[in-house]
Amino acid sequence: MMNTRYGSLSGSLSPPSKLTKSRSRREPSGVFTLFQPAQIQQFKEAFSLVDQDGDGMVTEADLKSIFSSLGITPSRHMMDSLLNARPGGEIADPHDKGVNFTMFLTMMGEHLLELDGEQDLLEAFECFDENDEGKVKCEELRKWLSEVGDRMDNQEIDRLLKGPFTDRQGYFNYREWVKVLRVNVEEEEQKPPPAKR
Repeated sequence: MMNTRYGSLSGSLSPPSKLTKSRSRREPSGVFTLFQPAQIQQFKEAFSLVDQDGDGMVTEADLKSIFSSLGITPSRHMMDSLLNARPGGEIADPHDKGVNFTMFLTMMGEHLLELDGEQDLLEAFECFDENDEGKVKCEELRKWLSEVGDRMDNQEIDRLLKGPFTDRQGYFNYREWVKVLRVNVEEEEQKPPPAKR
């Protein structure tokens, strides 16, 4: 699931030819298939906020401008690490002028895929579990799921809360739910792909 890792995108150690560089600029990146269109749009909006001059590249000037507007004075080390970061951990080519949107999206995908989904889910639920009991009130959970972030509709919330993880006192046992979710995801990942006909 979310804790899936994928290897380096760096390819071979030899420098790419002009034909390879040209082709890589024209062909769409597979990273766009990792996200839903709405997510890509959100990343585009975030990228355009950082790309202050709107030239399609996040450069040192863009970063300085955005940090300045936030009241932050970045160190030289911070600027270098942001500008030299590349998908798959590659070091930037000295001739590169910044990070384009495809690179940005790839780096975001790498960071998101590195997250531990189980731990993130537990931490999210723990925010509502004041007594650290492993369960939260269904009504409070319903309120948050319907009003905050990626809002769920009432039917989706009902399916979640009317299942076997809700007790008679109206509490949702999120620790057990996350355990079962993890087992289901691990089983799904271990299944061989269906045979092609």
